Amino acid sequence: MAKPKPSLPSFFFLLFLLLTLVTTPSQSFVPNHPKPAPTSFIVSSCRATRYPALCVHCLAAYGRAIQRSDHHLAQAALIVSLARARSAASFMSKLSRARRIKLRELRAMRDCVENMGDTVDRLADSVRELGRSRYVGRDFAWHMSNVETWVSAALTDENTCTDGFGGRVMDGGVKVAVRGRVVDVARVTSNALALVNRYASRHSPATVAEQP
Repeated sequence: MAKPKPSLPSFFFLLFLLLTLVTTPSQSFVPNHPKPAPTSFIVSSCRATRYPALCVHCLAAYGRAIQRSDHHLAQAALIVSLARARSAASFMSKLSRARRIKLRELRAMRDCVENMGDTVDRLADSVRELGRSRYVGRDFAWHMSNVETWVSAALTDENTCTDGFGGRVMDGGVKVAVRGRVVDVARVTSNALALVNRYASRHSPATVAEQP
């Protein structure tokens, strides 16, 4: 049987988010930019994450698209995480080509670039897989398990990147710059995983069947 195609609302939701992320600079580099107030749904949902304030900050701009959809909320969180991971990977790739970088820093940077590349791939796969979860019925749990596994693996890749800069011998500007970028991505990814888990638990076939 042919798989159902995504509905128009879902298509335009993803298109809206992707265009916004592509055309909007990273929030870390846009001081004093006005942001729309977060919706009560986003605020209450973000309480399930490890970094709720960061969660609200990242998702507030997409309140109109998310509305009160757990699926759109989780997908927005993943797309934001993917965008930040791509930005961090690009930054580190450029930094690894700096002329004054030390040999031990260069080795750590190359490993980190590879880790972040894996992170980008896993998050991109997760965005696509989560998009399928709305249209598969009884296969919902299988698709959600894939998403949860891949996002968890992405988080591990990010932590592995920072581990490469452990120890005082690695102290310096490169370590500070890399850790700042990667920690930001790791926190956003952690929040995305929490919202994915929340969506999976609230909309699994067993949970839906128990609802009156």
